[in-house]
Amino acid sequence: MLCADEKSQIQALDRTQPGLPLKKGRCGTMTHDYKRNGTATLFAAMSTLDGTVISMCDDRHRHQEWLKFLGVIDGVTPPDKDLHLIADNYATHKHPKVQKWLAAIAFHVYFTPTSSSCSTWSSAFFRDLTEQRLRRGIFRDVEELIMAWRLHRQAQRQPKPFVWTAKASDILEKVKRARAVLDNR
Repeated sequence: MLCADEKSQIQALDRTQPGLPLKKGRCGTMTHDYKRNGTATLFAAMSTLDGTVISMCDDRHRHQEWLKFLGVIDGVTPPDKDLHLIADNYATHKHPKVQKWLAAIAFHVYFTPTSSSCSTWSSAFFRDLTEQRLRRGIFRDVEELIMAWRLHRQAQRQPKPFVWTAKASDILEKVKRARAVLDNR
């Protein structure tokens, strides 16, 4: 079971002036202006069983790149296992060429409801990447941006499995209450 998604148009930003360092009584600072040095798209599929990540970097995020990433997933997963893939409802994921490829390769694909893509574990992985490596990073070119991605992956070499702490009955009860509110509008 893999949760797959892409983080598109990540900008390689370089600040025009160095910021002031962190010191007692003052936060570190960054200038508001920057130079944009290109963009990259990061694709990731995270295993819900053990937390491992399959990834790929590319310039764009069209259906062609998504197909290439699905090929990467197919290449590194055992052929004797059924592969279940959770993805959001992005049009690229449902493109006719993608659907044709998925049918031929026999992936089982499940799409999250619209506006709930944050419920996949790949989104949590991208959040951590943004907070820990990208948000305050300085990148002189796209290669430095990709290197930050690789360093983040290396730091994740000890993956942790997903452990759900909520009870299924509690979640279903919340869904029932939400449905009741929606039905009464």
